[in-house]
Formats: sequence, C-alpha cells, structure tokens
Amino acid sequence: MSYETINVEVDEYLEKVESIKNDGYEMMVDLTAVDWYRKREPRFQLVVNFLSVSKNSRIILNVNVQDEELKVPSICEIYPSANFYEREVFDMFGIEFENHPELTRILMPDDWEGNPLRKDYGTGRIPVQFKNAPKVD
Repeated sequence: MSYETINVEVDEYLEKVESIKNDGYEMMVDLTAVDWYRKREPRFQLVVNFLSVSKNSRIILNVNVQDEELKVPSICEIYPSANFYEREVFDMFGIEFENHPELTRILMPDDWEGNPLRKDYGTGRIPVQFKNAPKVD
C-alpha cells in the first residue's frame, strides 16, 4: 500500500478534499486533531486520512489551524463519515467546523466547560488510596 502526506492551510482544505474525492479516494477513514502546545505554531493541526480501495493507496492530509480562528470548513457534504469525527474534535479540542449539520458535543455533557484533549486543560487530581496503606492528606 502506498501513501502520501499533504500539508495544506485552512483556506485550501475544502478544495483539496474535493480533489481527493475526485481522484478516487472513496473513504475518509479518520479525522482527528493534534495539540502542539508550546512545541510549534500554529498550535492545532487537523489530521485527515483518506483511503482508495481501488488504488490500494492512502492520503494523509494535515491542516494547520490558526489559534485565533479555530474554524475549519466541514467536509460532511463530501464524506458523510466525517460527521461524528468532526463532532469529536469539536468536543475534545474546541475546533469549530463551519456548515456542519449538527455541531454539538458527542462525548462530554452539554454543560461541560473546556476541551479535555487540549494540553493546557487541567487534569484534576483524585488521591489514590491503597488497601492497608497509611492515609495520605
């Protein structure tokens, strides 16, 4: 199986996805995000994987998402399978997908504040108590 990695900016994203679909990539198999907190700018990157069964080939599309905007066009019209993946990225990272049919939280409660997969999100702390161990304060 061959694969190709392509880097694009947000304004080229939709056009590139349409081009990938027209080139015979039947499936969008994964869509997620990476938080490069304190490692590089822009901080967020969208990673989308496409598969062509007929060509036995994959394309990995990396999209740099600017911190000020955090908005990317939805690709649900082109690949309906992107629906839940985009909702998950919205829920966990706070990246908005414009023109998404139902951009709501999918994993966290509706009233949850924050985005748990951001690297600056507080983890909280629950002290662990082991059986027969002395109590810790």
